[in-house]
Amino acid sequence: MSEKNKTKETGSEKLILSSSPHLKADDDVKKIMRGVVIALLPAVAFSVYYFGLQSLLVMLTAIAACLATEFLLKKLRNKEINEGSGVVTGLLLAMTLPPGLHLGYVVLGSVFAIAIGKEIFGGLGNNIFNPALLGRAFLQASFPVKMTTWVQTNQMTMDAKTFATPLGGFKFGEGVIHSFSDYFNGLIMGNVGGCLGETSSIAIIVGGLFLIWKNWADWRIPTSFLGTVFVLGGLFWLIDPVTYPDPVFHLFAGGLMIGAFFMATDMVTSPEMPLGNWIFGIGCGFFVIIIRLFGGLPEGVMYAILLMNGVTPLINRYTKPKVFGEVSK
Repeated sequence: MSEKNKTKETGSEKLILSSSPHLKADDDVKKIMRGVVIALLPAVAFSVYYFGLQSLLVMLTAIAACLATEFLLKKLRNKEINEGSGVVTGLLLAMTLPPGLHLGYVVLGSVFAIAIGKEIFGGLGNNIFNPALLGRAFLQASFPVKMTTWVQTNQMTMDAKTFATPLGGFKFGEGVIHSFSDYFNGLIMGNVGGCLGETSSIAIIVGGLFLIWKNWADWRIPTSFLGTVFVLGGLFWLIDPVTYPDPVFHLFAGGLMIGAFFMATDMVTSPEMPLGNWIFGIGCGFFVIIIRLFGGLPEGVMYAILLMNGVTPLINRYTKPKVFGEVSK
């Protein structure tokens, strides 16, 4: 070993031994988590514009509850909080909640999302299901009335009242949106009742494209997800346009956009290989259409993604490429 590679007495030069990988990317978990928050800011702005400061209070409460739960559980396990995923989980959970939901339910869902959705599996990187969606599913199953009580947009007071969302109107026979003005002002721009993440499809798409541009989300998942919804929904519409809504309605109604760009693309709970991502997205789109058209609920994005999260280990098993030089048994 040359004198240069030896550790000198002055400590000015040292030989550093470390395990692979030796070539590392500039991105790390913290940077990616900050990027996801940045990508969600347009949707956050639209939700505050349409639903007022109560929506911001829901987001801040969810983030605070997630961080507090994560801190306590990490302390019990003598682990450090260093990735910032609690902020992302809280914000994504808030985007799946009604703007007028009581903050007590927001805290309860946040605690469940972190404790049961992530930490019980060992923390970030080990969880099977998307924590934010798991927290939302828990609230949906436990408090269905509270989770389906909507408020109209642009209300200064957030007194909850029953107000049908576009998907609810379709499911329960109140009609669907057809005109271009209703599509643009309602579904695309977000001036409709629903969860915070259903406010503006444009804002969600902008944030999603940012994640894809930064290579923090695999473009194959939203492409196959949205494409399957469009094609399959379009087939049913062509068969019976009176009974079933058109495919454009499926794309922009409900939480499909935020589910496709922000939930399904979660690096931990989505497949590892490109082929697996295609299969994952197609499966999500298939279940969304089946639940929306034939299920008892107006929306199926949450359950579709969670179902495919459960299948992801199997997808990984059968889509991994053959190791070079390996001989089949």
